[in-house]
Amino acid sequence: MAELDQVKLLAARYRAASDRPYLASALYSLTVVPTSRVPTMAVDRHWRCYVSPAFVEATSVPELAGVWIHELAHVLRDHHGRADRLPAADQRDRLRVNVAQDCEINDDLLADGLALPEGRVEPRTFGLATGRLFEEYLPQLPPSAVCSDCGSGAHGTPADWEITGDGPGGVSTVEADAVRRHTAEAMRAHRRNRGSLPAGWQRWAEEILEPTVDWRRVLAGAVREAVAWATGAVDYTYHRPSRRTAALRGVVLPSLRRPLPVVAIVIDTSGSMGEDDLAAALAEVTGVLREVGVGGNRVTVLACDADVHTAARVTSAQQVNLAGGGGTDMRVGIRAALALPERPGIVIVLTDGFTPWPEAPPSSRLIAALIGTDPPPPPAWIETVRIPGTADA
Repeated sequence: MAELDQVKLLAARYRAASDRPYLASALYSLTVVPTSRVPTMAVDRHWRCYVSPAFVEATSVPELAGVWIHELAHVLRDHHGRADRLPAADQRDRLRVNVAQDCEINDDLLADGLALPEGRVEPRTFGLATGRLFEEYLPQLPPSAVCSDCGSGAHGTPADWEITGDGPGGVSTVEADAVRRHTAEAMRAHRRNRGSLPAGWQRWAEEILEPTVDWRRVLAGAVREAVAWATGAVDYTYHRPSRRTAALRGVVLPSLRRPLPVVAIVIDTSGSMGEDDLAAALAEVTGVLREVGVGGNRVTVLACDADVHTAARVTSAQQVNLAGGGGTDMRVGIRAALALPERPGIVIVLTDGFTPWPEAPPSSRLIAALIGTDPPPPPAWIETVRIPGTADA
């Protein structure tokens, strides 16, 4: 194996860290492993960077700096962790996964003015739009799409030239998470003090610092808990006598039952609410209710602005009449829901949050499903789920 030009390689890393100081800590977390078994540079999931001496010799310092950042981006963006969640058929086609990942990275690097060697892949190589995640690019790539193997730090599959996990060097999972958060915080500070970031890096940093929560899962969990709480209140019924009745001549014993609770959905139909957002959110919420076993005639929907316009039991979102368009006071809808002939065990309020709220918790569980990008928070005692509007999704 030819001798690695350490001075040139480290000069390129120094240039990358100097030009983009928010990446410095992450760049210096990579451990260099010289090897002639990779054609260019590659990285494993333990942050070891495998470097071809011949590639270093043939490549300029500016382009080497770009490749340093390219390989770093694979592990910073947790490409290997995300690849592990792909369907098995996609995981087996690791080089095609690698191409999709390179498309995600390289459009940001080129937009940032970085020099990259010839032969790189980017979205326009395949006639694709920029600014997407690799999971979006993957199904759009032709079956023949291949690139240089960037290692298990990209596609997740260890190569035979990689050092085993317990070998020298490397970064642990906990350390990697700490480096990612530190880098995201440095990017936020850079944007605040100096200027802009490529859209992909900006999106990544925001996700690290303020991770997106799957609101459907949160709502389903809250509803499941509320259903369990409501069904925990057992009642007696003579409609189905107890099996012990047969042992007592002339006496009929009631059996225990756990009634499935009624759910009321109060929809904010004031002028500030978009009809598309309301319809989409209502369809999602009724889907969540069906998922946890609440359906049939157990759901009552109330359309409310400053007054309740409609209140009806529904079996699908298409049956709802979104009447309203005036002022906003969800307290009216909540009171109407609690006054229904069959009192609901759970009340879900779909609103943009610009409404007064009750001063004290009602006896039923109350869940506020807030629609939009920046809704004002309700009182702390109200269970809250944030639902992105159609314009944000």
